[in-house]
Amino acid sequence: MSKTLFDPAPSPTVPVAGTQDSINVHRVFCVGRNYEAHAKEMGQAVDREKPFYFTKSRDAIVLSGGTIPYPCGTENYHYEMELVVVIGAPAFRVSVQDAMSKVFGYACGLDMTRRDIQLAERAKQLPWDLGKDVENSAVISAIVPAAQFGAPAKQRIEMRQNGVTKQDGDLSLLIWSVPEIISHLSGFYHLRPGDLIYTGTPAGVGPVQPGDVLEGSVAGAGDLKITIGARE
Repeated sequence: MSKTLFDPAPSPTVPVAGTQDSINVHRVFCVGRNYEAHAKEMGQAVDREKPFYFTKSRDAIVLSGGTIPYPCGTENYHYEMELVVVIGAPAFRVSVQDAMSKVFGYACGLDMTRRDIQLAERAKQLPWDLGKDVENSAVISAIVPAAQFGAPAKQRIEMRQNGVTKQDGDLSLLIWSVPEIISHLSGFYHLRPGDLIYTGTPAGVGPVQPGDVLEGSVAGAGDLKITIGARE
């Protein structure tokens, strides 16, 4: 009789704000360059033809409130504050008009990035995996149900580093809206409950150092806080 040699890796869970419930994370999708000012600060032209994505492993998920290590292999580790969309119903080839019915809720997120590696890979037209798919690099707050948050519109998104505001924008500045992202992505994947979509970051990204405290918020979606620990 055959047997499984290694124990399956546990699925990370994220709490639902104000309840005893949580969701199991299925996949992590991230939208690239979804704010015009951020695209420009990264030296890139805004592409309005279609969204583009990268992914992170579930090992990247870490809950707000703790400490994450400064990862190995980089000397330029960056924060990127984002609205996170939590899928709550199967979605495949869903229309823009029906996309919001697939949303369970929203959270605050940080897409932490090995910027030096990402830029070196980009310059050689190579994949971004080493720069983006970093352990403990997808920080997330508790999830606020969609009915409580409402529709993404002009909610403020902000990130502070050691008490100093570094990113400050609102969700109306998204190049691709939440329903457009869900509709487009569902044309390539069978989206499932527990899929997370990090929707992009405003301008103002920058490096962190061990000991830094990062605090972010999206109005109506709560807030997050994380401390950068020692170098690995």
